[in-house]
Amino acid sequence: MPDDPLSPTEITGEPRPIRVLIVEDEPLTAEAHAAYLLRLPGFELAGSASTGQSALRQLTEAAAAGIPVELVLMDMNLPDLHGLDVSRRLRAANLDCDIIAITAMRDLQVVRGAISAGVVQYLIKPFTYATFAQKLTTYREFHRQLGERSRVTSQADVDQAFNSLRTPTPVMLPKGLAEGTLASVTEFLKARSTPVSAAELTDALGISRVTARRYLEHLADDGSVLRSPRYGTPGRPENEYTWRRE
Repeated sequence: MPDDPLSPTEITGEPRPIRVLIVEDEPLTAEAHAAYLLRLPGFELAGSASTGQSALRQLTEAAAAGIPVELVLMDMNLPDLHGLDVSRRLRAANLDCDIIAITAMRDLQVVRGAISAGVVQYLIKPFTYATFAQKLTTYREFHRQLGERSRVTSQADVDQAFNSLRTPTPVMLPKGLAEGTLASVTEFLKARSTPVSAAELTDALGISRVTARRYLEHLADDGSVLRSPRYGTPGRPENEYTWRRE
């Protein structure tokens, strides 16, 4: 008989999704984070909490039920507790989960406190879907490497796992989109101080209008650009796109 039960990965050959709790007191923001999360493979939404106490209760109950939460997306400014206080209480209660801090605070002291409280990543509001996806994809690789118990046997293995938190992991583009063209579209939008339509992008880059629209819609969906209807133009209505300047 083995000392430990087989993990879901050992049984199926596929890693199970990482269970995530979203801790955010603004309902619309919590919904947006949940929608972002559900677009990423390898993650599962375990629930959401609007206060620190609710988060602690849900995490404790999930652990007791044998379905622990492995990652918490933690807003630092909660109505009852600071996110760092919640993080420290999690550690004191021996609740084994990682934390990604999500906050508008840029104070270096808070960042240092987050690191000392065991926060593995730091997301500063406002951010786009692309930034969110990059951080979560990087974390997923870190989690995968630490989960492969047979591999984490030396200093080099441990170093590699932690380095994965600092090394960006490529986020796959939707089928039919190319990195080079996306970079050109992005550069063009960033350089413009006024909104751009698909027709204008077509003229500037020499691509088809259908292609231009696909790239603009992709950037709008991931939150990199603002999309709005353009009024006052003859013929069929069209959208215009503005680079989101954070």
